[in-house]
Amino acid sequence: KRSPCLLSQPPHSSGMLLCASDKDHTTVEVLTIAEGSKPGERITSDLFTQAPDTQLNPKKKIFEKVQSDLTTNDSLEVTYKGELLRTSAGPILAPSLVKAAIR
Repeated sequence: KRSPCLLSQPPHSSGMLLCASDKDHTTVEVLTIAEGSKPGERITSDLFTQAPDTQLNPKKKIFEKVQSDLTTNDSLEVTYKGELLRTSAGPILAPSLVKAAIR
């Protein structure tokens, strides 16, 4: 059983459920994290080489800026600029959508 992938910045956020969507938004799937991932665990990528910001300014719309570079690959794994996104237990996955936008 896989758990859904949620983004949040505690204690300031209640979280955002991440989904994959086809081009016309008629099919939407909840992204899941690998079994064994821990609640609150950071999502990582080889592109993330510096320490994360301690607090994001909502006025800067950070997620909106990176969202266009989030997609799924042929193996249903979520990528950012082509690099795999994962937890310590494994990749973040879409159930069936290939080359899907992440919303």
